[in-house]
Amino acid sequence: MGSAGEKLELESDEEISFSSSQATNKMDGLHYEASHIASPRSYRSSRVLRKMYQNSLLRSIYVVIIKAKINVLLPFGPLAILLHYVTGKHAWVFFFSLLGITPLAERLGYATEQLAFYTGPTVGGLLNATFGNATEMIISLYALNNGMMRVVKQSLLGSILSNMLLVLGCAFLSGGIIHHQKVQVFSKATAIVNSGLLLMAVMGLLFPAVLHFTHTEVHFGKSQLALSRFSSCIMLIAYASYLFFQLKSQPNLYSSVGEDIENNSENSEEEEAPEITQWEAIGWLAVLTIWISVLSGYLVDAIEGASDSLNMPMSFISVILLPIVGNAAEHASAIMFAMKDKLDITLGVAIGSSTQISMFVIPFCVIVGWFMGKPMDLNFQLFETATLFITVLVVAFMLQEGTSNYFKGLMLILCYLIVAASFFVHVDPSKDGD
Repeated sequence: MGSAGEKLELESDEEISFSSSQATNKMDGLHYEASHIASPRSYRSSRVLRKMYQNSLLRSIYVVIIKAKINVLLPFGPLAILLHYVTGKHAWVFFFSLLGITPLAERLGYATEQLAFYTGPTVGGLLNATFGNATEMIISLYALNNGMMRVVKQSLLGSILSNMLLVLGCAFLSGGIIHHQKVQVFSKATAIVNSGLLLMAVMGLLFPAVLHFTHTEVHFGKSQLALSRFSSCIMLIAYASYLFFQLKSQPNLYSSVGEDIENNSENSEEEEAPEITQWEAIGWLAVLTIWISVLSGYLVDAIEGASDSLNMPMSFISVILLPIVGNAAEHASAIMFAMKDKLDITLGVAIGSSTQISMFVIPFCVIVGWFMGKPMDLNFQLFETATLFITVLVVAFMLQEGTSNYFKGLMLILCYLIVAASFFVHVDPSKDGD
């Protein structure tokens, strides 16, 4: 009986071990089959992902580079570089550099606008103003490095005048014509805060010029430079506080007037779908900024030669021609948003850009010149400072009602024509002390 029981236990143990071995073999077979089945699927999925990425990249190149009609001017950039080394004719190099930078500035605004879809309207308006001013900042830093302080001052002054008069005027005019059957409205709070910042910037530019030309400095030539550097630090602090106030502290103050109506409109949402992804927009911003910086170097080098060849005042080139090219992005964006009845974004682009230049870019150039050993100050001469002061007053009165129409736009454009004619007949002093 004992031997029979032992045989039964051995047979049952062998059956259990045999069944477990069969189960492990089956599991191994399943793993083997699964690996052989899954590997081509994963390979196919990786191929699909690569193809989707390539298609997305090609579509991004088509949308940014090929689709826009203004990109027919892109070959003028390499042509300007070629003429710089082959002929050395500054007038042609300057002219072709202007033409080559124009589509780059417009595409920079387009990439910023696409990025704004992912960041929201408030941050989007700030990004649009920031990257829209990238052209002016790059040109200014090149000119500052070459010791051309007057070109820096006049080009930045021209950017402020162009944004407040020409860009905003064209936006009001086009928006008023498209929506002539109603009165377009925008946030008065945004306009009042920006007007106050612009008046503060005028204060920072006015006092060094008055000190200099009234000869009331403690140390002639040195006091205005010290005051300019101190005022620049204060203006940078004020602009940083403004950003915190706008984005963090009181974001509801900057909400659009017609935001609820736009959110309820399904058709407008369909029309405003982004055409490229967020990372593609960031990549294009980097590429376009680098290419603009390259062309800006050749543009700055050719300014003086172009002024002599064309018999055109340097002040007119710096205040009128350069900002028109640099503000191409703001110009296109502001008009487009005004035609869509989104004047809050238009103000964020046009007036926000002027505020950023006056409260950030100009003080930043003063501080950078301080570290570079360049005597960059806030003395913009009496003629330029008076022009800026009157312009800020005119625009502030235009914005105080919180409404817009085509007649206001026409008046702003006509004011800009007066400013352009004034700088065409203005003789710029050869030295700041003259």
